[in-house]
Amino acid sequence: MTGLSALVRRNTKLYFKDKGMFISSLITPMILLVLYSTFLKKVFDDSFRSALTAAGFTVSDSLLNGYAGGQLVSSLLAVSCITVAFCSNLLMIRDKTSGARQDLTVTPVRFGMLGLGYYLSTLVSTLIISLSALAVCLLYLSVVGWYLTVGDVLLLILDVFLLTMFGTALSSCVNFFLSTDGQASAVGTIISAGYGFICGAYMPISNFGEGLQHVLSFLPGTYGTSLLRNHAMRGVFHEMGEQGFPGEVVEAIRDSVDCNFYFYGTKVATGTMYLILCGSILVLIGAYILINTLAGRKAGKR
Repeated sequence: MTGLSALVRRNTKLYFKDKGMFISSLITPMILLVLYSTFLKKVFDDSFRSALTAAGFTVSDSLLNGYAGGQLVSSLLAVSCITVAFCSNLLMIRDKTSGARQDLTVTPVRFGMLGLGYYLSTLVSTLIISLSALAVCLLYLSVVGWYLTVGDVLLLILDVFLLTMFGTALSSCVNFFLSTDGQASAVGTIISAGYGFICGAYMPISNFGEGLQHVLSFLPGTYGTSLLRNHAMRGVFHEMGEQGFPGEVVEAIRDSVDCNFYFYGTKVATGTMYLILCGSILVLIGAYILINTLAGRKAGKR
């Protein structure tokens, strides 16, 4: 454990020492917040208002802003927890290119422990960025429309923590096979461009075709997005009920933004979403440690 803690401290210090790596990770969620509030908020506002108007309901600007803000914030956090992890995990690749990883393998530290050290240090670094992004998002909601309780905020912190663990584990498995900064940049670009669509952040899964919905329901990230949506927007839906919105209308709205998530027509409970997300994290971490261990054995036979 002493060797593991030393590895974590070493990797974390190097991450924060590299200003370029740290700043690029930090500004990613800030840029997303600006882009989302500039472009996506109007889309969310217009779609929500038009749907209610067609159904014969009116909604106050405060509730509308709370609805759009909750959807925007959950989308941002769902994406940034994953994309920031890929930025924070670049140290593992840079250690390969600089030869530092080869120096570390000469020490008595096992390959599996070495990989776990990279994972934990990346998790710490990414959590700092993700929780900072959450704080900014909560500040944004307090300005545009606050409908959260203390319980909602605590659950949002839990969701961000689990999604960050998932993103770190995913990036660790992917980045292990990369050996140059160019490869890392290409993978990061692909993840940044595509992940928001497949996790339902940019567009709810319910808006996709039935076949694509079935495919995406197998991806753990979609359940993470749904958890964030549920906890960021729970207060808004409660307020709708208080203002006299029929229960079936509220449920239809929840369906439209993936707060109610369905697996082949069966509604997935919140507890099941947590189990899927936690199970995926354990599988990915186990796979990552196994990859490192097998790589160590292969290197030992040479």
